[in-house]
Amino acid sequence: MLASVVLLLSAVLLVLFLFQTRRAKNFPPGPRPIPIFGNLLQLNLENPIADLERLAKRYGNVYSLFFGPRPVVVLNGLQALKEALVNKAADFSGRPQDLMVNHAVQVKAHAPGVLLADYNSAWKEQRRFGLMTLRTFGLGKQPMEKIILGETHRIIKLLEQSVGKTMTPQMMFHNAASNIICQVLFARQFDDEDEFMKFFVGLFQETSKIINGRWGMIYDSVPMVRNLPLPFQKVFKMFKASHERRLELLAENKKTRVPGKPRHFIDSYLDELDMRGDDGSSFSEDQLCAYILDLHFAGTDTTANTLLTAFLYLMNHPQIQERCQQEIDNVLGGKDEASYKDRHQMPYVQAVIHEIQRMADTVPLSVFHCTTKDTELMGYSIPKGTMIIPNLSSVLNEEGQWKSPREFNPENFLNEQGEFVKPEAFMPFSAGPRMCLGEGLARMELFLIVVTLLRRLTFVWPEDAGEPDYTFVFGTTQTPKPYCMNVQVRKTVP
Repeated sequence: MLASVVLLLSAVLLVLFLFQTRRAKNFPPGPRPIPIFGNLLQLNLENPIADLERLAKRYGNVYSLFFGPRPVVVLNGLQALKEALVNKAADFSGRPQDLMVNHAVQVKAHAPGVLLADYNSAWKEQRRFGLMTLRTFGLGKQPMEKIILGETHRIIKLLEQSVGKTMTPQMMFHNAASNIICQVLFARQFDDEDEFMKFFVGLFQETSKIINGRWGMIYDSVPMVRNLPLPFQKVFKMFKASHERRLELLAENKKTRVPGKPRHFIDSYLDELDMRGDDGSSFSEDQLCAYILDLHFAGTDTTANTLLTAFLYLMNHPQIQERCQQEIDNVLGGKDEASYKDRHQMPYVQAVIHEIQRMADTVPLSVFHCTTKDTELMGYSIPKGTMIIPNLSSVLNEEGQWKSPREFNPENFLNEQGEFVKPEAFMPFSAGPRMCLGEGLARMELFLIVVTLLRRLTFVWPEDAGEPDYTFVFGTTQTPKPYCMNVQVRKTVP
């Protein structure tokens, strides 16, 4: 009996020794980790945002945690994020390569796409191509406006069919955002009931919650559980299925492609691949498949969740909705359609949309970064390869940066003369070289969709819906909890 106890204690001490976690000299401070799990058990795995805020108050705006044995530095507040992501961008623009999201998305290990690729010449090459191609297909121009407005009119038809009824908008906005980016990627528009549409929208909604949720954090923190039949295995199956569908889409596209005459993003990429041949560049068909997923995912979930937040707030702040409608009517007059350039004459609408983005806090922890070399930040030493979590949520709600940091208030984006201003702390798309590739498209979508819908319709919170719940379902992207809406056709529509 005594021998068994001694053996057990020895085993426990061995485990504690093997998995001990220590902070290096001058490393940012933080809570004491426990063996194996690090600080995992000290965080609310359903939504750690409040815990991260609490820790910042105790340890400062730059502090550290351990995900299992892995050290992680959390950045909070404008000063820390700006210094890291902008002033020292080259030092902090890497991507960790051993997380659940990497393993799930990178079906081909050598094809990380652009979102998760490490900071190197290949990433720069791919990102440069993406920006150039998005501009070629109308980003910020009339062709893109036409695509967005066309999809917005599909939304209006659905909403007009719901007049006098209560409806749920969740899938409506996701389908619309997906259709817009699909027309850029492969010039196709899908019916809401199309199996392709339902699969990918479901993929984005479900995996977003798992990757940054409870099971994703366990996967990232405790490597020994990765092969167990736990719920995160569903993510791997779904992404494998999505890769197979993208390969089918690519093969189908090749049948009708005319080299040198690109119709969409895929054609442009294949033209680039043909031109380069075997020049040793980062361009490949596997990379294209990964790129398509990056743009489709980012272009769907973030915009859709911001729109859901928009109408949740507008319904419950009818005076703000009405003031937006008045400005829209005054600016557009008898024009058939809104144009993106009209935003310059709509300071209040712009302020409302930006305030919605601030409150939506759609990607609260950005996409994790890592350091590309030994560096320093705000007096602390941070070794090469350290995972970095930019807490964007902390900046969007930072005291001293906003007139009303915790309340929905468009005055956060208006000066004393009623002119639109954008504070430096507004960074829902992150900052620096890793800023969201689709920021321009998202801005255009939000403006044209919100303006067009408010011009035609009024949105009303159902009388029997109770008090609105403004808490979010946490994930890689946050989303409002499901809600219902009533719709009324405006009598003042030209």
